[in-house]
Amino acid sequence: MAKVIWGENAERLYLEHLEYARLEFGNTTVKRWHYERKQIEWRLERYPTSYSPESSLSHLTLLYRSCHMMRRRFKLIFFYDEAKDIVRIIDIWDTRMNPKVLVDRIK
Repeated sequence: MAKVIWGENAERLYLEHLEYARLEFGNTTVKRWHYERKQIEWRLERYPTSYSPESSLSHLTLLYRSCHMMRRRFKLIFFYDEAKDIVRIIDIWDTRMNPKVLVDRIK
């Protein structure tokens, strides 16, 4: 079973989005997003390559993958280190943003 590790930036962004959701939509939304995060982590632990590669990052050396969360508003960006059996979540990308912003943040 793979270990899921959240990068500092990804964790910070997740917490910022949760705080915004709490203020705008209430605690029920926050609980739903926490549950969704746990489901994604469960799947990544067991099937780390089950999500599709992120097409906007296909030109980079590492094979970055992504999965939608929070009603398809965000994408978790991660890669799987097969040698260490670790999934590293490196970013949460707001899908309303220009994909070039994502590429610049990952480089």
